[in-house]
Amino acid sequence: MNFSQLRTALWTLVVKEIRRFMRIWPQTLLPPAITMSLYFVIFGNLVGSRIGEMGGFSYMQFIVPGLIMMAIITNSYANVSSSFFSAKFQKSIEELIMSPVPLHLILWGYVIGGVCRGVLVGLIVTLMSLFFTQLEIYNFFVTIYTVIITSLLFSLGGFINAVYAKSFDDISIIPTFVLTPLTYLGGVFYAISALSPFWQNLSLINPIVYMVNAFRFGILGHSDVNVSFSLGIVTLCCLVLYAIAYHLLARGSGMRE
Repeated sequence: MNFSQLRTALWTLVVKEIRRFMRIWPQTLLPPAITMSLYFVIFGNLVGSRIGEMGGFSYMQFIVPGLIMMAIITNSYANVSSSFFSAKFQKSIEELIMSPVPLHLILWGYVIGGVCRGVLVGLIVTLMSLFFTQLEIYNFFVTIYTVIITSLLFSLGGFINAVYAKSFDDISIIPTFVLTPLTYLGGVFYAISALSPFWQNLSLINPIVYMVNAFRFGILGHSDVNVSFSLGIVTLCCLVLYAIAYHLLARGSGMRE
């Protein structure tokens, strides 16, 4: 395939993914907006007024970056896991793999679709947060890079989950029993520096801590961990997951059974 054909193939896959979640926007875009609004009201206004400042900011300002990141993580993951598993369940993925389209391009088509949904939901949640507090971007590069690399990472994670899933129930196991606990323990609602030394060190095992703090630094200029180290960790995780996802796709794991 020449460059023009490759570009057309990638564009087709990405547009298909975007149209898929836009067509059912009441299920993909509206629920995160409503859920995060409840977080803003309950944790930001009601609970936050009792907690006071955290990290030198009002509690509402402190938790907003973490809640935006939470929305990006869950939606990037959910989009790819459900989309690829549906294609596998309907056997349509076999036709795509047998086509001349390179496997790297197929993987990127699904991943970019997940990134688009994650970024779009993050933007919606950000706009809604402006009704509750004021936000100013402290570092544009760190903010944008963290959003892209995080949505990319969890899109790849969703792809790997979909490869191993054997039923629709299987694609909800990881978000329920892994992503949700890691997100809530990732410094979304509290500062890692407020924990005892033991729990601070234990929290550093959680990769979401680095994403939340990097994004919080991009928005507020405050982070409990080194930002350069955080971005390096997340980037490395992306490279590792991409290699795993491509290997699984090349082997046809979960698709030739």
